[in-house]
Amino acid sequence: MHAFANPARFLRIARPLTPVLLLSGMAITAAALAYGLFYAPAERLQGETVRILFIHVPAAWLGMAGWSGIALASLVELVWRHPLAALAARGSAVPGAVFCALCLASGSLWGRPAWGTYWVWDGRLTSMLVLLFLYFGYIALAAAVQREGGSSRIPAIFGLVGAINIPIIHYSVIWWNSLHQPPSLGWGTSAMAAPFLWGLLASTLGFTLIFAGVVLARMRALLADIQAEARLRRKALES
Repeated sequence: MHAFANPARFLRIARPLTPVLLLSGMAITAAALAYGLFYAPAERLQGETVRILFIHVPAAWLGMAGWSGIALASLVELVWRHPLAALAARGSAVPGAVFCALCLASGSLWGRPAWGTYWVWDGRLTSMLVLLFLYFGYIALAAAVQREGGSSRIPAIFGLVGAINIPIIHYSVIWWNSLHQPPSLGWGTSAMAAPFLWGLLASTLGFTLIFAGVVLARMRALLADIQAEARLRRKALES
């Protein structure tokens, strides 16, 4: 883990890896979405609206994965004081929030024809909305700490506490009565027909690669800002 603690070593890996992740992710995502829009069959009960799953499901997965990344990076920062952990957490926050918002928007569009309404206050939707607010809170808190020069342990603790919501989102359709359908995918099991399953896996892979590329790009940008600020401070002290 500490082998990547050196910013120069991290940048040597992140610079060439970022465009590879972004370009491959965009290519796979474009192919998967084209398949879902033009070639995947209509579902027996949901009809053409089932095509939204190729965006909605990956967005939901990455919305939760983004906060899981924040929590893991926060734990590494608090326990091992890894110098890049805070940057990894901050780098995951904005793309995680974007995918969380995309999940809620696409789910509402899917819910209107499926449930007869854009929104219901059930466990899955409400806990996902709470996650979006947690993202907003973390982004604001991390920015305030960076601007005011406070301790980075504060947003790290917030990131860990907010992780309590992730299992609530996952198990909400099992714990409470919900209009939202139960999970269709499990470890080694699937209740999804093959034409939808393979397209969904491809779109999830593509979006995940894009997410990873954006996180690396944001970490590089945040690191560049810190290095530029450090140089300005040195010049101010020398003058």
